[in-house]
Amino acid sequence: MQPDHLSAVRFADLPLHASLQAGLSQLGYSHCTPIQAQALPRALNGEDLAGQAQTGTGKSAAFLLATMNRLLTHPRAEGDDPNQPRAFILAPTRELAVQIYNDAMGLGAQSGLRMTVCYGGAGYELQRQSIEGGVDILIGTPGRLIDYFKQGTYHLRQIEVLVLDEADRMFDLGFIADIRYLIRKMPPPAQRKNYLFSATLSQRVLELAYEHMNSPQKIEIEPDQVTAERVRQELVHVSNDEKLPFLIGLLRHRNAFRSLVFINTKRGAEFVEKGLRLNGFEASVLSGDVSQGQRLRLLEDFKQGKLPVLVATDVAARGLHIPGVDLVVNYDLPQDAEDYVHRIGRTARAGATGDAVSLCCETWVYSLPEIEKYIGNRLPVMPDGHALIASDFVAPKPEPRRHHAGGGANRGRRPPPRRR
Repeated sequence: MQPDHLSAVRFADLPLHASLQAGLSQLGYSHCTPIQAQALPRALNGEDLAGQAQTGTGKSAAFLLATMNRLLTHPRAEGDDPNQPRAFILAPTRELAVQIYNDAMGLGAQSGLRMTVCYGGAGYELQRQSIEGGVDILIGTPGRLIDYFKQGTYHLRQIEVLVLDEADRMFDLGFIADIRYLIRKMPPPAQRKNYLFSATLSQRVLELAYEHMNSPQKIEIEPDQVTAERVRQELVHVSNDEKLPFLIGLLRHRNAFRSLVFINTKRGAEFVEKGLRLNGFEASVLSGDVSQGQRLRLLEDFKQGKLPVLVATDVAARGLHIPGVDLVVNYDLPQDAEDYVHRIGRTARAGATGDAVSLCCETWVYSLPEIEKYIGNRLPVMPDGHALIASDFVAPKPEPRRHHAGGGANRGRRPPPRRR
């Protein structure tokens, strides 16, 4: 019987290159996920794609298989430079770029294709030398790739496949001008294959697709189901002072093997990390200020189970596939409703189940109506949630208060009543 997160379409029945079939077999993949089942036949038929699917449903494998199959079945044009990239894959974050590269290395292990990943914060000379040594598929973040491009380390005149992953996040991070700069250096859309994938396809992303792609086919998997259906979502109303003891009580009660705690600010993340450590939990912070090498080590330790609790800002919310996350905690409700979907999508991946618990406090309660409107449901309140508040927790020393002139936007407003 097929697992219900997979489709009936078998990879073996698709016209994929033999080396890719061998790579899939070696990894133990036999059936496509729904996004792969819809995207791959169209891509293999030569169509451009703009694909939307829930996070954790196999988008990366879909565009990687399509990209590698194109390169393997269409030799370089006669007279082309054999060391220049033929495929160009852009990702919004360093972690996502590394993950795509690792997925590509697994799927293309027997393909002979040369792949390189480039990102800021580490390995500048090594990455440049890797490109200069010859590359077929170039993966990376816009800033570092533009840097090497302007140095003349590579050119884009031989690009046959362009992939934009998490394009909506590219907008959020202000990368669109950089992306358009790179695209203008490539052959025109009709002379290359173009794949755009994301968990959300907004109108501005579709405008980008239609501007720089060749009549892309739009693919949406369960667009009305915004959040992954296997995530058990719960909400608990707490005061600001109750948040940390509740988190400690929750972690004790759930005894999750791998927990991911999301916080809106770096300062808040460091405070929570300190509190968790004081109460016997091994925890570390993943934020934008952590060095690239340390970020990768933290993620690897978390994936391997050496680090049971990862406290993260939204740098970790999108695109990362971390197998076996049992519990996601929104210590702070996100200010952007879409970020709620991406955060809780770190659990219940690839057919698994998981829990997502959101703490609703005085500071971030105003995000709740927008989140519930976006997902189309009211978050169920955790029964007897307050019983989990730990009375014996060790409190870290409070951070010194910062006083600001003037009143905040929410000063004087009464929070909505708690839902019981």
